[in-house]
Amino acid sequence: MSNHLPGVYIVSDSIGETAEMVVRAAASQFNSGSMEIRQIPNISDEATIEEVVHQAAENDFLIAYTLVLDELAEFLRKEAAKAGVVCVDILGPIISAFEQASKITPKREPGLLRKVDEMYYRRVEAVEFAVRYDDGKDPRGIPQADVILIGVSRTSKTPLSMYLAHKRIKVANVPLVPELAPPDELFQVERGRVIGLTIKPDLLNNIRKERLKTMGLTAQATYANYERILEELEFASKVMKKLGCPIIDVTNRAVEETASKILEIYYRRLSNV
Repeated sequence: MSNHLPGVYIVSDSIGETAEMVVRAAASQFNSGSMEIRQIPNISDEATIEEVVHQAAENDFLIAYTLVLDELAEFLRKEAAKAGVVCVDILGPIISAFEQASKITPKREPGLLRKVDEMYYRRVEAVEFAVRYDDGKDPRGIPQADVILIGVSRTSKTPLSMYLAHKRIKVANVPLVPELAPPDELFQVERGRVIGLTIKPDLLNNIRKERLKTMGLTAQATYANYERILEELEFASKVMKKLGCPIIDVTNRAVEETASKILEIYYRRLSNV
């Protein structure tokens, strides 16, 4: 008795990853010694389907398919039946079940799962980018960023970077400190990509005092000194003016509200490119 399973043609109007995963999972139940899989992706015409069915009949392969367009799926089933080829619909039964249970008509649009996957991976990439280039860790991230946030400490640069990353936008953020010259890269990127964040000194003073308390430090430290805060804000203002960048006052704004302003600037710039 042979331990070889029949070969399988994977026929799909997308890239066929879903069908291949199901086929391999099913084959694993047979402890098969070998199995040949041939991918036939991006099917959009009946002529290709006819050729695949002909090859499957000649090679004694079966066909597993994910065709969300009814007319192509029906044509494949008829051709396979005429040729005596075993043909398995991978997505059809579960789509029909959802439709029956929900009374919602499916979109029947090829490649939707891949689009969702691509959005997910772009989000993961943006989050990793935000972590890598947080707090001015590496100025080499500045030219690669969609948005660069600048401002003094505690102006919500990091929370905003992460929030925007979940919207698939790559954000680098750079702290502005009087003792450190801003990285040259800030002055080399196109206008509109750098966005300045500012805040009222009284509120920043309170935020920093609370921050020091959580760290177990005295509120009298230089970090929360009012004169020092004024110095930092003045320095940041000069840098932002030199850059000619948009400036958002984050005083008493929620992260979501500030992010909305940043997105407005970001999409406006894209529309003008």
